[in-house]
Amino acid sequence: MLNDENINFSETHQWIRVIEEGIASVGISDYAQESLGDVVYVELPALGSKFMAGQQCGVVESVKTASDLFIPLAGEVIAVNELLREQPELINELPQETWIFKVKLVDVRPVETLMSQAQYLDFLDKE
Repeated sequence: MLNDENINFSETHQWIRVIEEGIASVGISDYAQESLGDVVYVELPALGSKFMAGQQCGVVESVKTASDLFIPLAGEVIAVNELLREQPELINELPQETWIFKVKLVDVRPVETLMSQAQYLDFLDKE
């Protein structure tokens, strides 16, 4: 796991990184990709879709199972990682560097309600 103080995590194992004012990238944690196994398909959210925090917004499928993808904070999808259509395995190779989609946040302040990397690692120890 990368040591990145600009990344926060949800209890559903998604990470979010604010990359510029009001814009964030979202992906899944190393723990999530490891639990899934080899990722073979990613259902990306539609551009322009608006979601409330915690809503299901896509699916990550592996050779073992499928897992819903949830948006950590409310916002509008402004970009999707098209590389994942042809190379979904990038999520396994670089989970915290491989963003799945980018979102224009309704409000940046709720980032503070998510877990820091250290808090997320403690959360995993208790699971």
